[in-house]
Amino acid sequence: SRSLAHFLHGPYPATHFGPKACILPNPTSVMHIQDPASQRLTWNKPPVNVLVIRKIRDESLVEPFKELCHFLVEEKGMLVFVERRVVADVSLTTDETFATIRKQLCTFREGYDDISHCIDLIICLGGDGTLLYASSLFQGSVPPVMAFHLGSLGFLTPFKFESYKTEVAKVFEGNAAITLRSRLKVKVVKDMLQRTGQPGQHEAGNITLQMQVLNEVVVDRGPSSYLSNVDLYLDGRLITSVQGDGVIVSTPTGSTAYAAAAGASMIHPNVPAIMVTPICPHSLSFRPIVVPAGVELMITLSPDARNTCWVSFDGRKRQEISHGDCIKITTSCYPVPSICCHDLVYDWFESLAQCLHWNVRKKQARLADDVSDSSDTEN
Repeated sequence: SRSLAHFLHGPYPATHFGPKACILPNPTSVMHIQDPASQRLTWNKPPVNVLVIRKIRDESLVEPFKELCHFLVEEKGMLVFVERRVVADVSLTTDETFATIRKQLCTFREGYDDISHCIDLIICLGGDGTLLYASSLFQGSVPPVMAFHLGSLGFLTPFKFESYKTEVAKVFEGNAAITLRSRLKVKVVKDMLQRTGQPGQHEAGNITLQMQVLNEVVVDRGPSSYLSNVDLYLDGRLITSVQGDGVIVSTPTGSTAYAAAAGASMIHPNVPAIMVTPICPHSLSFRPIVVPAGVELMITLSPDARNTCWVSFDGRKRQEISHGDCIKITTSCYPVPSICCHDLVYDWFESLAQCLHWNVRKKQARLADDVSDSSDTEN
């Protein structure tokens, strides 16, 4: 089992303001401001079950995967879980030197086997997609995730594999810095306003999909040549209609993904917020906005929309949304605890510089000591 010293429910901020004003008590409140430096990992009991996620169809990861599994099984005595299709790789089944380790691995199949209640630690080998995939496997509480950069981008994968033995040993000992990456709880409701046959009466729709999203929910116009036209509600109130190529609802973690390409600001993953970013809006004044974490957003087709729209979740499970359907989005109470290489501030700015080349430019040269300002020599 495991625990986090300061989970999503941090200490309450001040609720009294001046001599007489205060906030009404709210027992349902879950999002609180906390000191980022207090986010440290600790273990109630030593970790035993480790899930190793490897990027598939990448031969360069075969050797690191074998090294890590050997280290975890033989040297650390861990019970290692691996997806069945990863172990079925020809390069592993034909390797006689790996046969002994391979027989000791516990395999599972996505969508068939539920391992969410028995994993103590997740280790990812690959790019950012491995962490997104790990998030999708855990629709409730997520174990701590340690991600090694062996992919193409590496924004969410701060560790270098060269020192994996030392880094993994440190995590097993506990007291590592973590970033609590908030997720979105998403529901797709079909036929929400299906008529019962009597005027003015409606019955609740059918929830066809409910999932946790780490990066973003994307609503777009799909293959249609028309603009998408969707209505955006916030806590039940119509805020605006989005006419354009679509809209992105993202977490702070997802602010550096599709949302950044669509012109949104980049937000540190520790900030409790939900971002709403239009995709190529047909309005010069439609700017991306940030709303408080915990509000419920709802997206529906506008009544006069010419065509349907399509929705995807972290780039997966794409489906069509028709009139009468809706997408409900709010902040999940199950974040992804991502283990930091250094700390949650340094790691994030390092990722901005390394992956996006944020504010990386050739510096202006200093003036020579004997050169005066040009304004002094004009006359």
